[in-house]
Amino acid sequence: MGVDAQIKCRNIWKIFGADPEGFMQRHNGNPTADDLAAEGYIGAVRDVSFDVHQGEILIIMGLSGSGKSTIIRCITRLNDPTAGEVEYEGRDLLKATPQELIDIRRHKMGMVFQSFGLLPHRTVLSNVAFPLEVQNLDQLEREKRAMEMIELVGLGGRENYFPRELSGGQQQRVGIARSLAVEPDIWFLDEPFSALDPLIRAEMQDEFIRLQQMLKKTIVFITHDFEEATKLADRIGIMKDGEMVQLCTPEEMVLNPADDYVAEFARNAPRDRIVSAAAIMKKSTAKASRKVSGASVSATAKIGEIAEQVINSDKPTPVADANGHLLGHVDRDRVTKALFGKGEIV
Repeated sequence: MGVDAQIKCRNIWKIFGADPEGFMQRHNGNPTADDLAAEGYIGAVRDVSFDVHQGEILIIMGLSGSGKSTIIRCITRLNDPTAGEVEYEGRDLLKATPQELIDIRRHKMGMVFQSFGLLPHRTVLSNVAFPLEVQNLDQLEREKRAMEMIELVGLGGRENYFPRELSGGQQQRVGIARSLAVEPDIWFLDEPFSALDPLIRAEMQDEFIRLQQMLKKTIVFITHDFEEATKLADRIGIMKDGEMVQLCTPEEMVLNPADDYVAEFARNAPRDRIVSAAAIMKKSTAKASRKVSGASVSATAKIGEIAEQVINSDKPTPVADANGHLLGHVDRDRVTKALFGKGEIV
């Protein structure tokens, strides 16, 4: 994952009410929750700042009404923020003209929403090619690129089907293929799998991981499902009442939730698949160049992979880096606390 910020959001506000701009001015651009309530305004997004790094999957989640979908609509300017800055490739999107925005959305951004939004009278091929048609791309070229996307999402052979002839999972694949047809730099997905049955949803999550490994897109993904977030995300942002409560890796969030609200999300997280040996080990005081002798575990291994080995050992198990150098040790107590969240790991 790259470290360069492809999107920078700074102090984003989205206020709903009679005169949001005037309200913000009266409160010097920083109203409190009490100010909002007193004057009957809704703070859908409140002073949110974060970066989206090149090639990462950033997942934003929260309960219904937390502001998670509103923030993605602010970034894309489907809803204009009341205040703040959204910088993309060095330019402030909030200052872009309507035509500039149209061009950016057509050529730089891909979007997938919970409702598949397929055109019922068009075939799979025609649906996927539609955004390229809007770009006035030559028919042969757009159908060639559309077929490449159809093959990519595993729907080869169904290009002449109509949406009504496809399952829900297949329809969502068409939506994904359509959003990828424009070869976007940034991919926005808002609850794309939440309408699917659990088995199909798990299948689509695996498909999403496969596509990202191939395409390495910069992705902002909205969900309310913490397990889905931990499976897919490089980082997770948790929103509550329009504010970003915590933004970090899934591992950091599970081990060190910012407050009780975040802890409740993380309570039933699959820790065995999230937490690594490096996160729970007792660091070694030995020289960094010291090689491990005997059985060890990788620093990047998840605790579900190493639990049996560690628990069956009478001694602490060495943790090594990719070159076999000693980093620390894990023991039964550390693994047990990490798995079940019982007590602090020190």
